[in-house]
Amino acid sequence: MPLLVACLSLGLLTSMLVGLLTVRSSRLHAGLSADHDLSGPQKFHRRPVPRVGGVAISLGFSAAALSWFFIQPEQGRFIGALWLCSLPAFLGGLWEDLTKRVSPGQRMMALLAAALLASLWLGGTIDRTDIFLLDPLAQTLFGAVLLALFVVAGVTNSINIIDGFNGLASMCTMIMLAGLAIVAWTVGDSTIAVAALLLIAATLGLFMLNYPLGLIFLGDGGAYFLGFMLAELGILLIARNPGVSPLFPLVLCAYPVVETVFSMYRRKVLRGQPMDAPDGVHLHSLIYRRLIRWAMGSEDARELVRRNSLTAPYLWVACALAVVPAVIWWNHSAMLAVFLLLFVVTYVALYWRIVRFRTPRWLVRRHLTT
Repeated sequence: MPLLVACLSLGLLTSMLVGLLTVRSSRLHAGLSADHDLSGPQKFHRRPVPRVGGVAISLGFSAAALSWFFIQPEQGRFIGALWLCSLPAFLGGLWEDLTKRVSPGQRMMALLAAALLASLWLGGTIDRTDIFLLDPLAQTLFGAVLLALFVVAGVTNSINIIDGFNGLASMCTMIMLAGLAIVAWTVGDSTIAVAALLLIAATLGLFMLNYPLGLIFLGDGGAYFLGFMLAELGILLIARNPGVSPLFPLVLCAYPVVETVFSMYRRKVLRGQPMDAPDGVHLHSLIYRRLIRWAMGSEDARELVRRNSLTAPYLWVACALAVVPAVIWWNHSAMLAVFLLLFVVTYVALYWRIVRFRTPRWLVRRHLTT
């Protein structure tokens, strides 16, 4: 355990130091690394900010994994191979962060290449779903790989979608990884548990620079790296441990997944727009505009940062409300299905109350001086 703590500390410090160096040297590379678009529907910052935080997390994780290799070579090789599999997804997102010219289709191809590599190299396939219509497909090799690619693409893009406020995506990912680590340790899969803990440590290193001040952003590279790793660890957990319900990773990731599916429905069915069109009416955007009444109308940068930082905790709670039952009933598909349905109903009901200006008063956060 002390050696694991040392590896975790190395991952955290590496990520934090790389992130801090990126922030301190931003004037030298801002033309490439900074997010200069301040006018988009999901832009809430008032100055260009480096959006290459994924570099810090990836390097922090790789440093921790390398150090763990010298302690547990077999586990270290597996975790290192997983990091190598993530590179196409991470680099595709990072290239978009730097050039702003990589299309969603190109990023998707890079992500699918990473998922296919993990399927072939590490056995990251889905051969059971506990869903009647999908199980026959999952029992074929082609179907098992296809389902894995679909899940990786869905979870990764869902992490990218919720990456809208300081600390939102990174903390939610850490909460989900913590739940995954607990279940992995419960079933004796220390390799998956250690990988999740190393990723939490690396993410925490950047989180301290991202929240609450927003000194650096995850960017697409960071969101794709975290989403890919989270999805693959969930897939590998159920592939390696038959006792874990295949619905466990789905309920674990209920918040970002439901947010993504509902956003696609809202855009295509309700608004007649492309499903991948950006908009400013995600749940986190509505919470910022209608629940966080802190300094509304103010253009003061400090007040805007404070208002931004008050948004993410609402969604951290939403994320945890799905993770807790997932961890408790990790081996009970029927209970997990019930909680997933309950989460969907609660999410939709809360969304419609907020969008129709019927938000419960106890959820509204006003300025302390009002």
